[in-house]
Amino acid sequence: MVGLGAAPLLPPTGDDPPVTISRDPAREAAERELSEPMYHEHDPSLLQRALNSFWEWVDDLFSAAAGATPGGGFGLLVIVLTVVLLGVALWWRLGTPQRTPASAPALFDDRPRSAAEHRAASEAHAAQAHWNQAVQERMRAIVRALEERALLDPRPGRTADEAAAEAGRTLPAHTGRLRAAAHEFDDVTYGGRTADEAAYLSLAELDRDLERTKPVLTSTAHTTANSSHQGAAE
Repeated sequence: MVGLGAAPLLPPTGDDPPVTISRDPAREAAERELSEPMYHEHDPSLLQRALNSFWEWVDDLFSAAAGATPGGGFGLLVIVLTVVLLGVALWWRLGTPQRTPASAPALFDDRPRSAAEHRAASEAHAAQAHWNQAVQERMRAIVRALEERALLDPRPGRTADEAAAEAGRTLPAHTGRLRAAAHEFDDVTYGGRTADEAAYLSLAELDRDLERTKPVLTSTAHTTANSSHQGAAE
């Protein structure tokens, strides 16, 4: 028996309004559901996603470049291959690039040696086809020989370029060859270039020629010039 004042519990009918959930709780429930590991088993890794983004960026970049290049993609390919070939040619011609020092270091090391010792060391390196060391030692032999002949003042810290410029004043017939020898020494020692047998033989020939060359003294040249000028005035 149903008591007075109590309403009976009736099952819902089709006419009842649907149960609704507000937007925010529904979104939070969906996020919780989708965060379950079962939904992400086959997702790409962080690295894979980064690589995909990078290749998409490269593809967009090349597509834009191909659109702006005459000939489209083929024209862009020709330009890229041309740039690569130019880079290979420069590397083959100039060698491995190295930083050039602000000022060239000294020609000699701390231990002084005679011209004969430098020549012997140069010839020993040449016999083993060590052309870089042979060129270096031959240039040192040239400069040391000029110091021993009092054509250059012995000066610690002198560079190959300085020695060539100073020696050219008393040996003017060999000025160009002295400068070329100094440049060869600098390129091999500080510029990363590789010497060859021809470079060594050129310095060895210069060394022998300098030994047979008489210097032009500044005072003698000045006196000769004055005598010529006085004779022309008379």
